[in-house]
Amino acid sequence: MKPIQVGLLGIGTVGNGTFQVLQRNQEEIKRRAGRGIEITMVADLDVARAKAAVGEGVQVVNDARAVIANPDIDIVVELIGGYGIARQLVLEAIAAGKHVVTANKALLAVHGTEIFAAAHARGVMVAFEAAVAGGIPIIKALREGLTANSIQWIAGIINGTTNFILSEMRDKGLDFATVLKEAQRLGYAEADPTFDIEGVDAAHKVTLMSAIAFGIPVQFDKAHVEGITKLAAQDIKYAEQLGYRIKLLGVTKRKGQGIELRVHPSLVPSKRLLANVEGAMNAVVVNGDAVGTTLYYGKGAGSEPTASAVIADLVDVTRLHTADAAHRVPHLAFHPDSMSDLRILPMSEVVTSYYLRLRVADEAGVLAKVTGLLASAGISIDAVLQREADEVGGEGSTQTDLIILTHDTREGTLDEALAQLQALPTVLAPIVRIRKEELS
Repeated sequence: MKPIQVGLLGIGTVGNGTFQVLQRNQEEIKRRAGRGIEITMVADLDVARAKAAVGEGVQVVNDARAVIANPDIDIVVELIGGYGIARQLVLEAIAAGKHVVTANKALLAVHGTEIFAAAHARGVMVAFEAAVAGGIPIIKALREGLTANSIQWIAGIINGTTNFILSEMRDKGLDFATVLKEAQRLGYAEADPTFDIEGVDAAHKVTLMSAIAFGIPVQFDKAHVEGITKLAAQDIKYAEQLGYRIKLLGVTKRKGQGIELRVHPSLVPSKRLLANVEGAMNAVVVNGDAVGTTLYYGKGAGSEPTASAVIADLVDVTRLHTADAAHRVPHLAFHPDSMSDLRILPMSEVVTSYYLRLRVADEAGVLAKVTGLLASAGISIDAVLQREADEVGGEGSTQTDLIILTHDTREGTLDEALAQLQALPTVLAPIVRIRKEELS
């Protein structure tokens, strides 16, 4: 059979890696796919850079629509990123009857429902393994490997930048701002790291995993998103003393009343494998009713790890290129007419346990007042740690830190209790609240 022809939109870091890995491993890939896969056309605004990357024999243009219009192109790989022009180009490629491979989690998390519906109507595939956790085949695992299971929950470290920052803060006792500058210097963080450090990137990814796990539409707008910018070095230290490590987690859970969909810093028990994922690595834990708990670990970004996922999608599309559309794996694992309307739960209805840190006046009766107020709200305490005054403000300080771990409680109930605690004259600073995930 003649090779399948691929058009590449954007040849930056991932595009270049895709081209190089496809060239290097072309014979192995051909044996697996059943036919050759060739990138024959590339669109990039920097034509000179693109030509230098791909060499002779590949047509390079500066207009992505020329790739889509080429009748010889079977698959369009979108590596431009963002919500804007990428959405238009993907929809145009689908309308032109092209299969699409993309690494664009932001696009699919926000516009996935529209894109998957268009692809279904046109009978083409949209493959997106590279959109979540780089080279880790988590989408494939959820869509196919775990298809016998009723997925109960997913928790993942799915942003390498924030995991690197938290690892450095814990290892070196440094504050967030200092470590962020170092992460930028080393290339782990972008010049504008907002999407990473504010949790948006992780929320895009967990939105996609949640849709596949539970057969619901992608609903990024309903995700609870919190980043790591307000984390203090002392909370990371206190967590360690209590047997926990703080990680930015993407969490989605099936509950009787609906689906939890949230991203925020979490205390994870130090003995859990997820707590020991360090540096810029990613890891995802999936719990299914039949299989139990499974862990997927690896590089979540970078040229060749992400290219690995892009090419895996190219092979899948090539294998199924001539298959009847009804016999392909649905985009979100469940057939479009069998999707669930389970609602996404607001955070006020989420039940979990918490770490609280209160800076309080160092005087008699304060602890009793605090614990009594929590008890009257029906919030059960698991552990209390009190830091001596000299550890907080130096010798002679009149302040101390109370660190409280709670048992499971409804977030709305805790919010009300915290408002009352914050109003106490002996509580001297904003209360720190970090959720706790036991992952058991």
